[in-house]
Amino acid sequence: MTGSEHRSVLLRREGAVAVVTLNEPGSLNALSGGIKAGIEETLPGLIADPEVRAIVLTGTGRAFCAGGDIRAMDDRSTVSMRRRMQRTYRWLIPLLTADKPVIVAVNGVAAGAGFSLALTGDIVCASVDAKFKAGFPGIGAVPDLALAYTLPRAVGMIRAKELLFSNREVSATEAHAMGFVTHLAAPDALMDTALGHAATLADGPTMAFGLTKQLLQRAYELPLEGFLEVEGMAQTAAFGSDDFGEGVAAFRAKRKAAFKGG
Repeated sequence: MTGSEHRSVLLRREGAVAVVTLNEPGSLNALSGGIKAGIEETLPGLIADPEVRAIVLTGTGRAFCAGGDIRAMDDRSTVSMRRRMQRTYRWLIPLLTADKPVIVAVNGVAAGAGFSLALTGDIVCASVDAKFKAGFPGIGAVPDLALAYTLPRAVGMIRAKELLFSNREVSATEAHAMGFVTHLAAPDALMDTALGHAATLADGPTMAFGLTKQLLQRAYELPLEGFLEVEGMAQTAAFGSDDFGEGVAAFRAKRKAAFKGG
C-alpha cells in the first residue's frame, strides 16, 4: 500500500523536490493509523532516492496536523504503548536524521504531535494563520515525537518549558519571533514559499547539507575534542565528494556551481 493508494498521505514530485501531504482534513490531519502508515511507507523511499534532493511536508485543509488520534488512545497498556511508539520511531528517526533537507510547510493548526511534526523540519515555513500548541499537558501526557528534544534547541530551555507547561497557543508571528518558524507567508503563498526554499536547497550541495545536519545534531552531545574529531571526518568526506570538486572549479571559473549531491 502506497501513499497514493490509501490517500491518507499524498505524494507528488516537483523536479528534485518531493512533496508529502497529510490528507485527512476531516480530522484536521490527526495522526491516524492511515496517516502514520502512509508516512512510514512513503518516507524511506524518498530518503533513499538520490533523485529526491529535498522533501516538503505539509497538510491538506485548515490544519497541518492536530496531533495524535484520540480514538487510538483507549488502549493504554504498557505493551500497546511501547509498540505504538516504536512503530512511530521507525519513521520519525529517519525524518529527523535524513541526509537531505526537510522543509515543513505549516498551513494551519499544529497541535500536540502536530507541533512535534512541524519541528522535524530543517526549514519551517508557516502561514500567517498557523497556530502552534503543545497540547500534551491538556490530556496529562508528556511531549512525544521528539518535541522535548527539538523545541529547546530552537528556542532555549526556559522558553521550551514555558510552552510545554503552559499549553498556550502560539501564533505564527510569535513562533517566528521565538525562532522555531523560519519563514512566514500569506496562506495562498505558503506552498510557493516552501517550494522555493526546497528548490534552492535541492540545487545545493546536498551531501554537505547532510553532513552539516549530522554535525549540528552532535553539537549538543559531544565535548569539544570529540566534536572536532567528528567534524574532521565530515570535512574529509566533503572534500572527497564530487560536489566539492565542482564547487572549487565553479569558484575558480566565476560561474554558478552545478551540484549533483554526491
